[in-house]
Amino acid sequence: MPESFSPTERTRVVREPHRGVYDRETIYKILDEGIVCHVGFSTEAQPFVIPTLYARVGDTVYFHGSAASRMLRGAASGIPVCITVTLIDGLVLARSVFNHSMNYRSVVALGKATLVDQPEEKLEALRAFTEKILPGRWDDARQPNDKELKATSILKLPLTEVSAKIRSGPVQDDEEDYILPVWAGVVPLHVHADTPIRDERCDPAIPLPGYAANYRR
Repeated sequence: MPESFSPTERTRVVREPHRGVYDRETIYKILDEGIVCHVGFSTEAQPFVIPTLYARVGDTVYFHGSAASRMLRGAASGIPVCITVTLIDGLVLARSVFNHSMNYRSVVALGKATLVDQPEEKLEALRAFTEKILPGRWDDARQPNDKELKATSILKLPLTEVSAKIRSGPVQDDEEDYILPVWAGVVPLHVHADTPIRDERCDPAIPLPGYAANYRR
């Protein structure tokens, strides 16, 4: 397997091309760190962009939702989709408004999604969703029953046409602006997990699982 994706006319980063990244390891790390993806598609001449949970398994991204979902009905029919994932790492405060920016990592994947119909693959995808967020939770909680499986559609998108775009580092001001008496710098941003809150109907005798107590991102 090649270490990098070959950029296409659709995935090649045009604006700020030096920020374009195509190596597989970097792209997969971004996908694995993200929690929510946005799925773009068009039906009956109307574009939609829907947020949903997802998980990467090997060279495939799985995403899911209600079996009645317009997005999943449309995607399952073979219409083209665009999946995006964005991680915000910091606010870049420049001396000029024009040069303000953000440090970020983003991935765009294009292709046609297909419906997962094999029960074993469907369960494996659901397990991947769960374990992606909280490793260990799948074995702790009740497994999906037949009714729940029928009410959930899962689609998969092979990762073949993919690119990433990354901005990192300090402020980049125009040279003449560096003498301005304006504070400049980066405000780092992180996803932070607070102390878990026990459900009011959860038996107090049940100990807080370690994967929840020690959850970090």
